[in-house]
Amino acid sequence: MGEITVRAEDMDRLLKDSSSSYSAPYQRAFGEIALSHRGRDAAEIVPLLRAAADAAFLGFTGTDLAEQAEAISAGRPYVLRVTVR
Repeated sequence: MGEITVRAEDMDRLLKDSSSSYSAPYQRAFGEIALSHRGRDAAEIVPLLRAAADAAFLGFTGTDLAEQAEAISAGRPYVLRVTVR
């Protein structure tokens, strides 16, 4: 399980929000990568997740991204604990 802290005003960078004009939420990118890269090597997935996290200005650690990539590769759910400040 990963953890991230996000400011309340930046939640649309993490989660899709139909009322927001922000067009690159991490949730959307993660879902697209999960659909297109299931079963692929995690090392191939990490850079894609890093690019998505950077585009959304989210500070995931390398360990978090590796865990997410492993979950995508294996087709397992990934649990992320979000703290909103």
